[in-house]
Amino acid sequence: MVLIAVMVSAAAFTYKTKQEAEHERVSVRKLEQQIRLEEDSIALLKADWSLLTQPARLQKLTEIYQADLKLQPVDPHQYAKLDEIPVRALEIQDIIGQAHDLVAGGEATDETRTGAVRQ
Repeated sequence: MVLIAVMVSAAAFTYKTKQEAEHERVSVRKLEQQIRLEEDSIALLKADWSLLTQPARLQKLTEIYQADLKLQPVDPHQYAKLDEIPVRALEIQDIIGQAHDLVAGGEATDETRTGAVRQ
């Protein structure tokens, strides 16, 4: 009787272990499929980025939107050294605003608008 109980217990344990292994194998296959999908998405986005940033395309866009953007060629003498850039005076409101953001649990954000993002 004891040996039969041990054999039934061993069979039940083996069956349970096999089922857990099958479940884990299915999970691994799903993760591998998600990884392949993400890799394909990354490759597609890289290809899209390379098409969007082609110099010829950008040149055409600058010519089309020259009047709207008021773009001008960069003069090599426009570049300045770091010590030539004037230092902006820091006002107490700037410090208080950043401190308030940090205390409130948020991050201090730079509110400088560059024109690159439309809201």
